[in-house]
Amino acid sequence: MAVSLPNGTTFAMASGYGTAIVMSDVSNATEAVATLAAGHGLVVGDYAEVTSGWSRLTGRIMKVKAVATNQVTFAKLNTSNVNSYPATLGAGTVRKITGWTPIQQITNTSKDGGEQQFVTFQFLEADSEGRIPTVKSASGMTIQIADDPDLPGFALLQLANDDRQPRALKAALPNTKEILYNGYVGFDDNPSMTPNEIMACPMTHSFVGRPHRV
Repeated sequence: MAVSLPNGTTFAMASGYGTAIVMSDVSNATEAVATLAAGHGLVVGDYAEVTSGWSRLTGRIMKVKAVATNQVTFAKLNTSNVNSYPATLGAGTVRKITGWTPIQQITNTSKDGGEQQFVTFQFLEADSEGRIPTVKSASGMTIQIADDPDLPGFALLQLANDDRQPRALKAALPNTKEILYNGYVGFDDNPSMTPNEIMACPMTHSFVGRPHRV
């Protein structure tokens, strides 16, 4: 058992990406191994955005745990369930994240969406309904950032808001764990102004892939 406080968590957003690298296969394993094109350039500790034939993998951000020539292990990616990850269908591409910019002066974060949806049913002879879980609603989070347009992260958020391209976001927790997100950025650089409260600007991050914990 364990409990954690978020105090001390730092955030950084991807500020650069490499070109797409062919991923010809991904194994079914408790830690998946991707087969990448020769000369891929990924090393242990790198981060990459993955596009895959597996819907549960595509759009997610992975961290490289091990490299053996063209075999690259993604940390804590369990693809052993062949019903969720059908064998031989995980091929696609990866893009190395080449730079990170800190997002500083965060005052709070909140998550939204992700609620389990259900279909309800009732048999003619029954006197109560049953239900089966279906999908989860679209999800994301909102981050409040103390207003300072001179910070490098402020300029990156403005760019991400305008170009409408998904951006990786990394939360480094104080217990050395990380949460990796990928999503579309919305940023309002017009700060709130409330007496006796700091001026702040909201950023939204609308997820295109499941967050990944490493």
